[in-house]
Amino acid sequence: MKKQKNFAFIDSQNLNMSFREMGWKLDYRRFRVYLEEKYHVVKAYIFIGYIESNANLYKSLQEKGYVLIFKPTLKYKDGTVKGNCDAELVLQAMIDYPDYGQAVIVTGDGDFYCLAEYLIQKNKLQKLLIPNQQKYSALLKRVPSGCLGFLSDLKKKVAYKKKEPRKDKP
Repeated sequence: MKKQKNFAFIDSQNLNMSFREMGWKLDYRRFRVYLEEKYHVVKAYIFIGYIESNANLYKSLQEKGYVLIFKPTLKYKDGTVKGNCDAELVLQAMIDYPDYGQAVIVTGDGDFYCLAEYLIQKNKLQKLLIPNQQKYSALLKRVPSGCLGFLSDLKKKVAYKKKEPRKDKP
């Protein structure tokens, strides 16, 4: 049987904020491998606000196999920076609709409920991966449980692990 070519659509803001709240960091290389092995993801988009000083981060993500879709950011008087990419994620999922077997959406944001619901109706949702099982939109609780997965359950597989210093033998 031929493996499906699936695409992932990752809400970076929701992913990063969720992991920060849980007190651990995502290892993007390990996460990309996980998406490929578990869900046969051949293309993984990350939707992210563009900040010039993050150029090294963007380069690193691209080297790990992600396709970055940027949104210009707005800086507010209080110093906060906003780059909401919700519309871009939905638009890209629909542009690529004929090109993937099924979609993996990574978010806990209820704004994506309509996309998940549509993809379920068309048998095109492989999985909705929610970063933090303890904190996500109540709207997403309407998604059938078989379509839901929680990254908070995968800490051993996708969390960044500090490398131990090498101990050279005398």
